[in-house]
Amino acid sequence: MSSVTIVVPTCNESGNVAELVRRLGQLTFSGGIDEVIFVDDSNDGTPAVITEVSAGSLMPVRMMHREPGDRIGGLSGAVVAGLAAADSPWVLVMDGDLQHPPEDVPRLMAAAFDGDADTVVASRYCAGGDSRGLSNSARRLVSTVSTRLAGLLFPWRLRRCTDSMTGFFAVRRAAVDVATLQPRGFKILLEILVRNPLRVVEVPFIFGERVSGESKASLRQGLRFVVQLATLRWDMWWATKRAREIRAFAVVGVANLALDVGVFNLLVLPLGRGAGVAKLVSTSVATVASYFMNRHWTWRHRVRSRVHRELAIFTLLSLVALGAAEGCLWISHSLGYNSTLADNLSANGVGLAIGMVWRFWSFRRWVFTAPDEPAEATARVQQRVLVEVD
Repeated sequence: MSSVTIVVPTCNESGNVAELVRRLGQLTFSGGIDEVIFVDDSNDGTPAVITEVSAGSLMPVRMMHREPGDRIGGLSGAVVAGLAAADSPWVLVMDGDLQHPPEDVPRLMAAAFDGDADTVVASRYCAGGDSRGLSNSARRLVSTVSTRLAGLLFPWRLRRCTDSMTGFFAVRRAAVDVATLQPRGFKILLEILVRNPLRVVEVPFIFGERVSGESKASLRQGLRFVVQLATLRWDMWWATKRAREIRAFAVVGVANLALDVGVFNLLVLPLGRGAGVAKLVSTSVATVASYFMNRHWTWRHRVRSRVHRELAIFTLLSLVALGAAEGCLWISHSLGYNSTLADNLSANGVGLAIGMVWRFWSFRRWVFTAPDEPAEATARVQQRVLVEVD
């Protein structure tokens, strides 16, 4: 049977450690507990208490005490350190303040061992759960709003999770890439679920009252949560296919501009060609080069048509973009905004921006038109098969 390592991040929880270990030691379930790892960031006597309790416990208890200079990521960093140190197939994370009832551990592990899941979340907000242990209505409101905000920002990854703010959960160790995690603040489950595509199962639990010590919630932790949300949202977008396309398109654009300028100056200066002819040649060379660079780099996953057809449409759309840039200059001059260098630079900048947006959108829409996802192609094949069978 699978077994579990329990990771408990602690910070000044000396009054709760012994009771937590005692109650964990009374649990019986399939697989059992390999060990309990306390990842401790305390400044009080908690390390001494953990050492004393581990000496008298029949259950393996280990402590990883982090000195003040090593407490990277706060509670989330402590959990990540525990995940990295665990050897069991499953790791269960719970707080050390007894608001996560140890008696609920067997229910979480039963769902983990019996179900087809990578993560089992103890939820306060699914049917049967309760958040009554939150100290006041303000904390309950903050918890609810934070959970819903995270759900709005990450609807796909959190679609099966009603309580991404909980600190009581179990994860299949092999399903989590610890190296991708960027821990900060309290909300490590959110980090894990967003950065790893996991199958989630929920188990309701009642969030209990704190037995000893004080809550670590603060305005500073709230600000860290906001930063965490913004960072996660940016990182998730940056890793998308569309973002990769934009980055590649921008690099191709810079290379294409350098090529255009280089060919133009080569024809005008050393070869003595007229500016009109030189510009026509340099623009033509840059357009063809841009097409092949975008075909083989930016949209190589979307190429479907023959080269001559794509190149013809690509050239036509590029001429439209060029016309838009020239149009901006003409409008600027018509309105009299051409008396200073700043006027000309502004008009050119607006024209180039419009042209770049037009190029990206139109090239993707009408030149490189193959579907992004294999699922789309698969669905069409299945539909054709059904039609043929009918």
